[in-house]
Amino acid sequence: MIVITRRRVQGRLSVKQQETNPEQSMKPRHKRMALGLVALCAVGVAAALAVAALRGNIAYFFSPSQVQAGAVAAGEVFRVGGMVREGSLQKSPDSLRSGFVMTDYGADVAVVYTGILPDLFKEGQGAVARGRLGEDGVFYAEQVLAKHDESYMPPEVTQALRAAGGEARAQSGGGEPLPPSMGAYQ
Repeated sequence: MIVITRRRVQGRLSVKQQETNPEQSMKPRHKRMALGLVALCAVGVAAALAVAALRGNIAYFFSPSQVQAGAVAAGEVFRVGGMVREGSLQKSPDSLRSGFVMTDYGADVAVVYTGILPDLFKEGQGAVARGRLGEDGVFYAEQVLAKHDESYMPPEVTQALRAAGGEARAQSGGGEPLPPSMGAYQ
């Protein structure tokens, strides 16, 4: 790089050419500041990407009582867990669509699922479903998980049942049909 400077020498203008190295034009202090700014920007971008990735994968757990109380907005992805009410399971004969009622014995939530239910999924057993609450109040599940042995129940479901006072009624179940908003599966 060539720098041209002008200066007055004895009343006349003189032009002096001087070669400079661009690396020498930055002081060490400025270099450190520039490196610090670049590092800060990189950390900020990495943090923003991590938060964006986590937001897409987080699904909070709610009990049927919390869902009925309006703790969740329609269209939001979350998990609901409880017991599958006895006599509530309905399967469509010509598709993989099924419906059932999930309860914590304090409130019920109608669930609709399209897919193959897990082998261990039964009425009167604990289950957790992941999906969205529709405007009609029906929970549309994308995934259904069932307990995997006789004595296991997901901790969230156990806590929700205890909070709703349904610990003793967890084995008895009930025989209420699906609400009309779920529609017939025929």
